[in-house]
Parts: sequence; C-alpha cells; structure tokens
Amino acid sequence: MPETTAYLRVGWYKSQSFVALVTCMIRPDTFLHPSLSPVTPEPAVTLIVVRDREQGGMEVLLSRRSAQARFVPNAYVFPGGRLETDDAALAQQGQFRPAASLNNATLAAAAARECFEELGLLFARDTEGNMVNRTMLEQAHLDRSGPLLAQLHHHGWHLALDGIYPFAHWITDRDYPRRFDVPFLVAHAPSDQIAVADGAEQFDALWLTPAQALEQHAAGHMLLVYPTIRTLEQLALYRSADALLQACQNGPVMPPSCPRVGFSQGQEIRLMEHEPGFGELHLVCPNGEPAHDIAWQHERPVPLLRHIQRLTAPNAGMMTGPGTNTYLIGEPSTGFIVMDPGPIEPQHLQRIMQHTGGDIRHIVCTHSHPDHSPGAAPLQAMVQGCGHAVPGIYGMSSGPFARQDSQFTPDHELRTGDTVQLQGQRANGDSITHTLHALHTPGHAANHLCFVLQEDGLLFSGDHILGGSTTVVIPPDGGMQDFLDSLDQLSLACQRWDISFILPAHGHVLDCAPEVIAQLKAHRLRRETKVLRAIEQAPQGTVEDWLATAYADTPPALWPVARLSLLAHVQRLASLHPALGLQRIPMPEGLAAPH
Repeated sequence: MPETTAYLRVGWYKSQSFVALVTCMIRPDTFLHPSLSPVTPEPAVTLIVVRDREQGGMEVLLSRRSAQARFVPNAYVFPGGRLETDDAALAQQGQFRPAASLNNATLAAAAARECFEELGLLFARDTEGNMVNRTMLEQAHLDRSGPLLAQLHHHGWHLALDGIYPFAHWITDRDYPRRFDVPFLVAHAPSDQIAVADGAEQFDALWLTPAQALEQHAAGHMLLVYPTIRTLEQLALYRSADALLQACQNGPVMPPSCPRVGFSQGQEIRLMEHEPGFGELHLVCPNGEPAHDIAWQHERPVPLLRHIQRLTAPNAGMMTGPGTNTYLIGEPSTGFIVMDPGPIEPQHLQRIMQHTGGDIRHIVCTHSHPDHSPGAAPLQAMVQGCGHAVPGIYGMSSGPFARQDSQFTPDHELRTGDTVQLQGQRANGDSITHTLHALHTPGHAANHLCFVLQEDGLLFSGDHILGGSTTVVIPPDGGMQDFLDSLDQLSLACQRWDISFILPAHGHVLDCAPEVIAQLKAHRLRRETKVLRAIEQAPQGTVEDWLATAYADTPPALWPVARLSLLAHVQRLASLHPALGLQRIPMPEGLAAPH
C-alpha cells in the first residue's frame, strides 16, 4: 500500500566520470541476454551559455552540428568538445574560483576554448581585469582555429573561468558505438559579444528559451539528442540566468547520469538513474544491452533473470500501483517457488499455473494483506488438482491487530533465518540451488517478511520497500518504530549478502539497494520532523490539522492514506516525547480491536 513519494537515486563524482557504486554477485549464467561490451567513453566537456531576455525569461545558445559529423550529425547542441593538451595551461593562466581544483579549472578552460572556437564567444579579461568586449575582440583579430593560449598571452589576456559553474554530468549510453564522458558547465554570456558559428563544425547559432527549443524539437523542426532534451527540461525551471547560476554555485543541480536503453510497448526509451525502470534495466541488461521491455502488462510474465519471472496481477489501483507483483522463482529443472500469488483472481492464478507448468514446489507470502496472500490456498488446490505434489504455503500468521480482510495462517510458519529451497539438475549436468532466506520485517504489517535469494544476493522486499513510492504504515498492526528497525535489518542484510537489487511487490526493480534503504529511512524521519513541528505549532490541534501541515506537499486526494502514516508517526512520537501528551490520540476506528 504505497504512499506517494518518489525515490531519488544517489550518484557520485570520481574524477571526470560518474561511477555507479553497484556491486553484483548474480550468478553469471543466469542472465538472459548476450553481454554487450560498452565502448570506453572519451573525455569531453560542454558549456551551456545563457542570457536573460529583455522581455523576461532566459535564453540558451544552441547550434547545429555538421551533417558530416561522426557523432549526432545535424543535431542542435551546446558548444563543447574533447579536452586538449593546452587546456591545463589555459586553466593555470586563467582566473578561477580560489577553492577549485585544477581538474575543475581545466574543464572550465576546455569549455571556454571550445565555445570560442565554435561560436566566437570569449570568456576572458584584459590586464586590468576588465571583461573582453565585442570591440576588443574585433580589434584583436584572434584566429578561432589557432592555439588560444598563445593568442591570449600575446594580448595579455587570460580566461575568465570564475563565472563557469558545473550543471550536470552525462556519460553517453552504453549501447552507443561512440561514447563521451561529459561534464555540462554553465556560464552567463559575455555581455555584448555576438555568437557566430564557425561554419565548419557548427552552423545556425540560435538563442532560444529552453521551452522554445523543446517545442521546436517536438514539432520536428529541431533535432535534439536525449541529454540535450533532459538538460533543457531542467533549464526551463529557472526564470533567469542569475537564478540558474546561483543554484549551481554549490555543485551540479542535475544528478550525474549514464542513461540506459530499454523498450516500452516496443518503442525505444532512455531512462536516467532516478526514473522508474532504470534499476530493472540495470538488472536485466547490466552492460546496456538493448533488450528489455519495461511496460506493465498482465497477460504473461516478464523474465528478469533465467530463474526469476515477474507476473503482475491485474489489480492496478491507487494502493497497488500497476498491480501486485507475483514472482516465479525457479526453472524447469528445479520446479518453482511462487511468491505472493496475489488476490483471488482466477485468470492470474491460471497464468501462474500455465507459466510454471503447475510444478510449484512452494508458495510463499510476504504478508497477509488482501492483494498478496488470498490467492495462496486456491493456487495450492489448483496444483493438487493437476496431480502434482501439494505445495506448502509459507509465511507468518497474521497478528492480533490485523484487519478482517488480512487473516492468514500458513502451512509452515517462517521466522528470521528460516529458508525455503529449490534444488535440481540442468540438462548439462550442473546442479542448481535457489535458497530464499526469510527476514521478519514488521512495520507495514506485523507479519511482514522479506526474503533474500542467497545465491544471487537479491532482496525481495514485499511491501516494505516499493518501486517509486513509500509504504504506508497502518497502526496498530503496523508500527513506525518497527518499520524503521526493519529498514536497519535490511541494511545489515545488504552488507551480509552484498545486495544491490531490490525486487518489490509493487513497481519495477530498484538498484543501489543500500542507498535506497538509507533514503527511505531518511524520508520517513524527515516526515516525522514535519509531523512533530505541526504538533508543536498546534498542540491542541486535531489529527486533521497536523495532517494538513505535515503533508502540505502531498496532494489532498492522498491525505486519507497519509493520515494512517501520520498516526504511526504520532504513535512513535508519543513514546519518544511523553510530554507532548500524544497518548490521547485514538487509533483509526475499526483498526484498534484485535480479532
């Protein structure tokens, strides 16, 4: 049951490259597609030049690449190119911010040089510290194709790099035959200089608002490549050049990205690290193989690895997202574990039978909520009716405060450390084992379990961690302190089994598992701080008063669901801060009485 709050994925800079700190212990023979060997990216740099319009708003400078260019011919781009040997010397003679590293100064110098060579704009100061203007530039007769360092030295000028700031960092997608590692920098255009394309590498220098450029691209009048489009979308959020540069003074405002290619209903798409589906592409196509369709559908399972398929139940809704994910774990030689068979939905159960051949050895439920466990008993009966051995139903019995629609008693009770295992032998004679290790993770529900597939270090998170949203915690069966403690337990599990990927019960696969868990805990604690402040501002207020304040950033249509998590926070705050007198707050009607 999700509460609407999107995850953000963490990125890091290392030298000039974006490094995804993701390890992987997945057995190499379980991947579905032949491995691609990505080309090593070449170092380069780009400069976004901006200026304010007289009528308001901000413009950016774009020019069209040559039709004969080896990389994205005819595309409109920001000025930029590869680093050259003189760039470090240009940086040392230039004026940059005092605390900046030589590497960052060199990138800025390379960006300024490329901008001058391609579009004729020069970021430089004279011997008296004045910015070089249009008249000075025309009188100097600089050769845009000649070595810039010597020409600057001749006139006593030096590059003005202190106004150039980092904005983004892109690495070309892994499936491209030619790739670049490109910091995107940003600077305010020299006040009265005129941009003129060199007519060799660049043509048609244009000043456009980000919105105008995107509109022309959508209309088919301007070819833009993916990083340019996403950068323009971000630039469109700023109303002035000053506001943009102010935002960039503490570092890039866009997360670094090396997009991944996938498909949605047969159409090619590109995804950034923070977008739903990126982690799934990382799992299924780790080296950028263009092979996986992430569109949601319910008619057939989506293969994730050789031994893992996801079959999504047709119960999409506000509380279930695209539907409940049923995982089919195993292969013909081992039989299958079915995790979370979902609601009693005959077509869904029939599809489970069809795609396992009925050879279901175990049925595992992460918890007792009505979109997860009710299908277990009917599925067990269907397997038995086909003449197969009767599979056991594994899980944890519902707790005393479980709702009436969440009553569940498994055949086999699981606790932390218990395992459910498949064993078999493939046609080539290799033995194969798949072992699910149970972890009791109360919080969303008292009987919630997560599972680690030990041989691959994969975390099946049930509803405790969701793809694209955060779980609602419903007291008294759920509890916020339990939820946070369970996140800590999952963090330790990530260390123990080197877990990188999370397979949730709702939404796509997530990567960077330790960071996702840390961010989820931080989000819950930030929300709790908002709840505490709302209570302190209105100590005699009602739950609805606190809800309106603490969840002001959430659409009011979701407040009935958010109210439940707020009550869970209030319950935890009552134990942490007895002086607030929060023990008087009643639990939701109908939820407090044990069955």
